[in-house]
Amino acid sequence: MSAWVVREPGPIEDGPLEWVAKPVPTAGAGELLVRVAACGVCRTDLHVAEGDLPVRRERVTPGHEVVATVAALGPGTEDAGFAIGDRVGVAWLRSTCGQCRFCRRGAENLCPDSHYTGWDADGGYAEYATVPAAFAHRLPSGYSDAELAPLLCAGIIGYRALERAAVPEGGRLGIYGFGGSAHLAAQVALARGATVHVMTRGEQARQLALNLGAASASGAFDVPPEKLDAAILFAPVGELVPVALRALDRGGVLAIAGIHLSDVPPLVYETDLFYEREVRSVTANTRTDAEAFLGFAAEHRLQVTTHEYPLPHAQQALQDLKAGRFDGAAVLIADAAGTAAT
Repeated sequence: MSAWVVREPGPIEDGPLEWVAKPVPTAGAGELLVRVAACGVCRTDLHVAEGDLPVRRERVTPGHEVVATVAALGPGTEDAGFAIGDRVGVAWLRSTCGQCRFCRRGAENLCPDSHYTGWDADGGYAEYATVPAAFAHRLPSGYSDAELAPLLCAGIIGYRALERAAVPEGGRLGIYGFGGSAHLAAQVALARGATVHVMTRGEQARQLALNLGAASASGAFDVPPEKLDAAILFAPVGELVPVALRALDRGGVLAIAGIHLSDVPPLVYETDLFYEREVRSVTANTRTDAEAFLGFAAEHRLQVTTHEYPLPHAQQALQDLKAGRFDGAAVLIADAAGTAAT
């Protein structure tokens, strides 16, 4: 099969990924072998490629927003409820220990022995991948493969970030950065009755926010038109943390959604944190989060803004993501794998 691997982490402009031929993987015990149809391009993939996240697997294949069909069942999956040909989703969280105090209390995203698709194990920038059956997701109907892909990380993480932000009923939510995850989280918040204000760098992204129903859309460092009850920082820009905190009303919560964030400048207690403002991080997701969000997507038809690239053009998609050249989410389409890589 054809696949991308991280040859040596470095700036995406320098081409750290390599397009290679490698054997089709074999489904191990408890695993499914899946044929990839589409794979979303997530900013975490960029962090893996550029080395912002430490190497956990040499020459790993990135990608963790995978829409696929089951190609083979590994030993011990007979009772997992999957059959060859089923459409399934593969997400970021690949496995947990299931026994630690975090797993036992329903916080498996905090498991110290958790493993991740496209970081600890090869992911979906390939024609085939494997996934533990216990961590494969059933997908809502009514969406194309390209539309489903961003739901599997951007959507799920955005949903968890929204939960962490604790927006009160009818509250005012600020969203900083408006890419794949933010444009989905905004739709959930709007459906729940929140007023949404978007602060982001790109004019195209600001227009998308307004089209989706945001009350305002302005520059990333601009002051929203009213005080916020909650905010979510999707942009991996630490300089925005004090900006977002100062935009919060008393008792407001800022949730930081990214796995990587540039350094946060010093905070001033009186202006940034006083009046019980809070900062909360977001770490991965649980399978319960995924089930809740995908269930929401089944009941509420989300507008998923995608830009499709052939799988061999993954490196270009990551470059475009870094440069902010598109709104919404980029998705790699695997059926074009035979064309020349760029």
